[in-house]
Amino acid sequence: MLKNLSIKNYALIDRLNVSFGNGFTCITGETGAGKSILLGGLSLVLGKRADLSTLRNKDEKCIVESDFEIGSYGLSSFFLEHDLDYEEKTIIRREILPSGKSRAFVNDTPVTLGVLSKLGSKLIDIHSQHQTLQLAENEFQFKVIDALAGTKDLRTQYSAQLNEYRKISKELNELVEFQGNAIKEHEYNSFLLKELEEARLKEGMLEELEEQYRQLSNVETIVELLAQGHQLMNDEQVGVMNLLSELKQVSGKLSGFGAAYAALDNRIQSVFIEMDDIAAEVQGLSDQADLDPRMLEEVNAKLQLLYSLQKKHGVREISGLIEIKEELFEKVDATENIEATIADKQKQLEGQAQILNDLASKISKKRQQVIPDLKAQIEEKLALLGMPSARFKIELLPSGDFKQNGKDNLLFLFAANKGTDFGDIKKVASGGELSRIMLTIKSIMAKYENLPTMMFDEIDTGVSGEISNRMGGIMYEMSRNMQIFSITHLPQVASKGDHHFKVYKEDKSGGTLTNMKELSKDERVVELAEMLGGKDLSESAMAHARQLLN
Repeated sequence: MLKNLSIKNYALIDRLNVSFGNGFTCITGETGAGKSILLGGLSLVLGKRADLSTLRNKDEKCIVESDFEIGSYGLSSFFLEHDLDYEEKTIIRREILPSGKSRAFVNDTPVTLGVLSKLGSKLIDIHSQHQTLQLAENEFQFKVIDALAGTKDLRTQYSAQLNEYRKISKELNELVEFQGNAIKEHEYNSFLLKELEEARLKEGMLEELEEQYRQLSNVETIVELLAQGHQLMNDEQVGVMNLLSELKQVSGKLSGFGAAYAALDNRIQSVFIEMDDIAAEVQGLSDQADLDPRMLEEVNAKLQLLYSLQKKHGVREISGLIEIKEELFEKVDATENIEATIADKQKQLEGQAQILNDLASKISKKRQQVIPDLKAQIEEKLALLGMPSARFKIELLPSGDFKQNGKDNLLFLFAANKGTDFGDIKKVASGGELSRIMLTIKSIMAKYENLPTMMFDEIDTGVSGEISNRMGGIMYEMSRNMQIFSITHLPQVASKGDHHFKVYKEDKSGGTLTNMKELSKDERVVELAEMLGGKDLSESAMAHARQLLN
């Protein structure tokens, strides 16, 4: 519930700080005193867009702050979802800077206007006369009937299953679309895949083939160089091996003359062994080197194929071709198995549809059961509010589509007088009738649902006398279980309040300001008397005012 409202530098309000209590609070004031300004300021902390023109002093920022007690609202999950600190006493602050920028905070945590608007709708429900057109909206009508039917848990289950149904349906549509495109591409993809598979791709093969090609294409030069190497190592006169053999004999003789000579001999022995191994390898390579035009042609063909594939697919490495081959395999495989995949997905969708149909049927049954009671309650209360001939026709019709709240179409029709045809509420009901219908429906909903603080903004316009007295009684009755505000111009309604605030203008040196104060019992008598008979107070008006309060 709303505990405190503070407004600074907004329109005709310089500074305002007011606290509210439980029960029924009435707000009165002369036309033009600023009741709409008060609502405008409150709307800012509920997420309404800011307007720079509302700043009283254009050089200072506007600050609107409200305190709410939200312990019974079940909003902890909302706070968790939006990463906000949950406090049973929650403070919302809105600032409009002279630059035009707007900032919003919930318990000192910055929030977007979207989050603030969602939270605000859960804290205060503001109803003005033009908002009674909500009666004709199908979403609101379902909200009314579901409040009585107690379908909340079923609708939660239905909503979760509907999300799953839509997910599966989307996947099925994507598969069908993929199938249409894939069939066209299947033949070409199969050709590309076969081409890459026949190339027998593996990491490092390009480098191996390029090295093999260099050797085969230069075999004559290689044979010649190996022969020169063999000659240098094995020549009888000056060959490296003959010279090393002589050196080895010398070092062997020196080795017995000390450790240094022995170490030298070991090193020469190692060099000899290494060179002997090199000589053998040169001989082996020379024996293997042979001109093979057929092998050269095969290697060249493989290289040209790889170069061609790299160019075709726009890659520089064999690894890139391997990746493309794997992707093509998946596409070809998926296309070849797409019909079975689609059949499985269709079966899954049918199963999900059955779950939804079962839940929708249960929801519809609960709704059907409460329609007679809802119709009777509305007509009974409207009769008390001066509409004895008002009749409602509420019909629940099956829909072939899965809607957000079930599979029902809802017709909410109204006839104000006997003998008249039923019609759309907004077309056949007057403004005063709409106000009474809205109040009636909200009072019924309040018995079945934990509604937020409710503020009626001159919803009693167009009614007077005993009817307004009964409207005030209904609001008072509602306020026994929730916080109710009524901005009213009717003394019969204002007298029902547990608390009575007056909005008024006062002239100061800086200009005209709007202010608000809670009235004492004596001040209430005067206010009600002025509402009854004007500024010139008569004893009869004062007596009538006291009678209303008693």
